[in-house]
Amino acid sequence: MRAPAPAYVANDGVIEAASAALGGRLLHSLDAVGEVALHVDRASLVETMVALRDTPGLEYQQLMEIAGVDYPDRGIDRFEVVYCLLSLTRNHRIRVHVQTDDEKPVPSVTGIWPVAGWLEREVYDMYGVLFSGNADLRRILTDYGFRGHPQRKDFPLSGYVELRYSEEAKRVVYEPVQLAQDFRTFDFMSPWEGAEYVLPGDEKAKLPEEKGAPTPLKADEIVKADANVSAKAAPSDPKTTESTAQSGAGKPGPGAGEKPADPDVVPSPKGQNQ
Repeated sequence: MRAPAPAYVANDGVIEAASAALGGRLLHSLDAVGEVALHVDRASLVETMVALRDTPGLEYQQLMEIAGVDYPDRGIDRFEVVYCLLSLTRNHRIRVHVQTDDEKPVPSVTGIWPVAGWLEREVYDMYGVLFSGNADLRRILTDYGFRGHPQRKDFPLSGYVELRYSEEAKRVVYEPVQLAQDFRTFDFMSPWEGAEYVLPGDEKAKLPEEKGAPTPLKADEIVKADANVSAKAAPSDPKTTESTAQSGAGKPGPGAGEKPADPDVVPSPKGQNQ
């Protein structure tokens, strides 16, 4: 039984069809890990998108996402703007890449897909990439007074300023960033699994604790509070009987040849004359 969802179209012939439709506007292409990426000329981006949307055999009608990428080591055109397109009729996706910097604007595709207005604002806010033709290119994720673009690789981790609501001024105020503690270096060693260093405060763990108190020491290192009290000596011989002489059993009682004592007669003391 086949799945109800339509199968994805293979990448076979997509690059050839795009090359024929775009001509010199296609700088280079790549088919890797099951995805097709087309790197196109920035100045002719709008014509490229119209061709990808209207050419039979391509028909990428929908813009799904616009993303930014920063490559600061390039030196020139460090930013890439990536357009993710979907063909609804063919159930196929491609990526379109253009390169730019923080001065050369990228042509806006809001005339083709109005949803690009919000997506271009996100790329501008996070990377500082300009889009010519966007009628409302403002910040959308950060505050209006935010300095810098936070997803650039050279943006400091702590930022430049922080904002809070001031009860005294009754408004939002900007202040220099103040970290509550310095950045720490983690060694991924758990103190409960035998770290090779002593955490602050653990030096007290080596002292004897009160009886019944929990202790972080191992079982063979525990020193109880009453360990210095000497234990009572255990009996050397067990309390057992091996003969009737030890228990008193078998002694002769009143019997033959022996007159029982008269309870009314009081015996005279030894050594006295009767």
